[in-house]
Amino acid sequence: MKQDTVVVGVDVGGTKVAAGLVDCCGKIRAQSRAPMVANDAARGLAAVNTAINELLKSSATQRTLSIGICAPGPLNPTTGVVINPPNLPAWHNFPLADQLRNLYPNTTVKIDNDANAAALAESKWGAGRGYRNVFYATIGTGIGAGLVFDGQIYHGRTGSAVEGGHQGIDPRGPLCPCGKRGCIEVLAAGPAIARRAREKLSHSANSMMLKMAGGDSQAITSEMVAKAYWAEDAVAKEVMKETLDLLAYWLGNIVDLVEPDVIVIGGGVSSMLAPFLEEIRARWIGSCLNPYPQDIPLVLAHYKEDAGIAGAAALCDTNEIAGDR
Repeated sequence: MKQDTVVVGVDVGGTKVAAGLVDCCGKIRAQSRAPMVANDAARGLAAVNTAINELLKSSATQRTLSIGICAPGPLNPTTGVVINPPNLPAWHNFPLADQLRNLYPNTTVKIDNDANAAALAESKWGAGRGYRNVFYATIGTGIGAGLVFDGQIYHGRTGSAVEGGHQGIDPRGPLCPCGKRGCIEVLAAGPAIARRAREKLSHSANSMMLKMAGGDSQAITSEMVAKAYWAEDAVAKEVMKETLDLLAYWLGNIVDLVEPDVIVIGGGVSSMLAPFLEEIRARWIGSCLNPYPQDIPLVLAHYKEDAGIAGAAALCDTNEIAGDR
């Protein structure tokens, strides 16, 4: 990306479209938003178009040659077709990249899923800058993952690789919406943390979390678990220990499988996990076949709520990743 050029990064979700102008250093210069229409393909495309047009009006003095899109998967990053996203039912087999090329002739359009794109942004501009091989995990309502090798997203044979959140670690565990049992997502994502807290409270009514939830255990959230942990709540401490064990076991498997140069953690639960990253790494000792797991940094992502915008923009220029560490 040239110094005087900005690219448009677009993050498409089930309820909103967030777009931004991103410069060659990964800084978001301007942003726009539009409500997403999930059940109508044409109106959904119009929402994306609205968010982009607002930005282009504000960038009249800057050159905008590329548009990157983070769209819900499954999708094909090569063809730019969104295949069957659960939260965008109208976009089944929808040729999103071609539709945008028709709206913006002579403009490069790139598309990928949010975790892959965020992994690239962290490699290029964020917490993974300077590392050759980066594993990125986003932990929030679900768990997603992306893998960057030598500055390039690893897509696998069909573009469906690195579904890290659906790596099973307990065949007798809870049923995941994906159809498998014991995925790390259904065990350690935000809703799973809250669910395990509620299950434990069914055997112990004496917990600060119940007070936080107004006496309704069904209202307990992962944020409440974190607050209760720091207040020395016994049930919350047990839930957090289990969560750290689960995430350490999962990431230890990633270390043995991929041996990345760095692991970057993002997503809504990452701030809750921030004080425990070294504890997670300590659990790798003796549980990884890899003889040097402690040489792999485990760090928080640079991009937070804007990860989709930055990631989409990063798709537009993948040729220059910073030097190796």
